[in-house]
Amino acid sequence: MANFINPDDKQKIQNILTEISNSMTRSEAEADYIKECLLRMEDEFGLPKKYMRKVARIFHKQNISEEQANFEEVSDIYESIVG
Repeated sequence: MANFINPDDKQKIQNILTEISNSMTRSEAEADYIKECLLRMEDEFGLPKKYMRKVARIFHKQNISEEQANFEEVSDIYESIVG
């Protein structure tokens, strides 16, 4: 497949790969920052990271109603199997 790459396009492709790599680096840094924030909330306020990650996601998406409906559905399925 590599033999089919037009030599004129090679630099363009490398530039795009560099852009992707730079974006991945930024994403990794942001993920690290989020972890630090979650740890800070746990340390300062005793709020478990596991739950605060979910709360942060809901806060970001502003979709608490959808999350509640999903939980109800899961709960109903669980109760029909176990209960």
